[in-house]
Amino acid sequence: MTALVCFCTCPDQTTANRIAETLIDERLAACVNIVPGLRSVYRWQGAIESADEVLLLVKTTDDRLDALTARISALHTYELPEVVAVEVAGGLAGYLDWVAEQTRAGAD
Repeated sequence: MTALVCFCTCPDQTTANRIAETLIDERLAACVNIVPGLRSVYRWQGAIESADEVLLLVKTTDDRLDALTARISALHTYELPEVVAVEVAGGLAGYLDWVAEQTRAGAD
């Protein structure tokens, strides 16, 4: 099992809360931090855009990434939502074990 942190930006707090709660409820994530106050600048369809967003930091595992990505895509309001996963190189063993336990499919 490899722990991952996934980044996902949302247009508002309501969308962020809905996605975070669904990911936890469906055991696709062990924890989701919701970070308001983000300003993103990006190129979209040939134009430079900027937007106020809310950032999700999603803790999951590599074996849940495909399902998590599909679920975010289904729930998100963006045409092309950001889902970027970064492998965790280390951390507190007990916490990483907890992430694995909380994301185990069918557990309760």
